Amino acid sequence: MPSEASTRAFQATEQKIKQILDPEHPLCREDVVWMLGYIKKKVADEDPSLMDLPQPRLMQNFLYFAEAAMALIMRRHYCDQEASRLRHLLRQAAYGLIPER
Repeated sequence: MPSEASTRAFQATEQKIKQILDPEHPLCREDVVWMLGYIKKKVADEDPSLMDLPQPRLMQNFLYFAEAAMALIMRRHYCDQEASRLRHLLRQAAYGLIPER
């Protein structure tokens, strides 16, 4: 049974992801870095959610992860359209790790 602290940490993480992917939330560089770090940690930890994905989908996840990382490197500020594109890239990079909307 998960401890109360781990349950709170899980809920805080879920809330942070929901906030980052919310179109009403102004996306900032730190949000993108946080989300990329979250995905990287899940991959490094061999999260069981990812182990069930077929290899072609994992390759797509990597492509979206790389695109989001490159967008982060190339831009300092995001207009609404670019923020929307970044959210799409992050959502796709985290496919299998976050609940579908």
